[in-house]
Amino acid sequence: MEGMGDARGRAPKGRKRGKHPENALTVSFVRTVAKPGRYCDGNGLYLQVDPSGARRWVQRLRVQGRDRTLGLGGCALVPLAEARAKALDNRRLARAGGDPRARRPAGGVPTFAEAARTVHALHRPSWRSAKHAGQWLAVLERYAFPRLGALPVSAVGTADVMAVLTPIWRRTPATAQRVRQRIGKVMLWAVAQGWRADNPAGEAVGAALPRRNGAATRHFRALPHDEVAAALSAVRASDARPAVRLALEFLVLTAARSGEVRAAAWPEMDRARAVWTVPAERMKSKREHRIPLSGRALAVLAGARALEDGGGLVFPGARRGRPLS
Repeated sequence: MEGMGDARGRAPKGRKRGKHPENALTVSFVRTVAKPGRYCDGNGLYLQVDPSGARRWVQRLRVQGRDRTLGLGGCALVPLAEARAKALDNRRLARAGGDPRARRPAGGVPTFAEAARTVHALHRPSWRSAKHAGQWLAVLERYAFPRLGALPVSAVGTADVMAVLTPIWRRTPATAQRVRQRIGKVMLWAVAQGWRADNPAGEAVGAALPRRNGAATRHFRALPHDEVAAALSAVRASDARPAVRLALEFLVLTAARSGEVRAAAWPEMDRARAVWTVPAERMKSKREHRIPLSGRALAVLAGARALEDGGGLVFPGARRGRPLS
């Protein structure tokens, strides 16, 4: 299996059959390894490195006659020495006929880390972006797990969430908001499971967190209807790339979202019937959307035909086959 060799990710050579590694990893390797895979340490303990860069401990054991894989926590929360101790205890218990999985705290209530991974697995199939799926859990592993990871979800309090958010609330507000939202999602899942009655990342935290300087919401100015023509004339006269100028005008003429316009493909355009059909998989509502095209919108499409690069996009980006940024 890939990545299940020594601390360098290679299959060990020259070992006698049946000999198992012991304490094969080092603290430095655990801290710096970047190549995705599983790296064996011994006693069934592996360092799992995800494509997102997240690192966590897993252990492969035979428990009551069946092969099992146990999660032992993220590396930010569980150092190498502690992971080894846990793995050794689990192995001893399994050899004695016990089940290490029965060691959950608070009568079977999962820890925050276990709950977060469950929520991530539940929602991952519905996320269109693989990048978002990888980052969703990685953000929690970095910021929330060190404080919350080992706590039962029933024991996580508002003070714990505050301790996670306060250091980053002003420094990296966008990240802090993501962390809060994802903690809240995990907590709402715990509420639905009957393990707690409230969301400690909810309104109480919002009221308790300090106001950010200059954090007042500033909306983009709405363009008055009688100024639209002049604005489009300014766009046409600008030195922006032709695809950008045409895409912006097409967006205004169709009242579509930016992403829908940037990813628009020629097979979606029925110029004979003057209809643009956006497929369900590209719609936020997940339903096919038909947009009537005005005469000027058809003229924009005619202009875009001259920009075709063979990639299929109506408004191609600087690189062939890639949409505008």
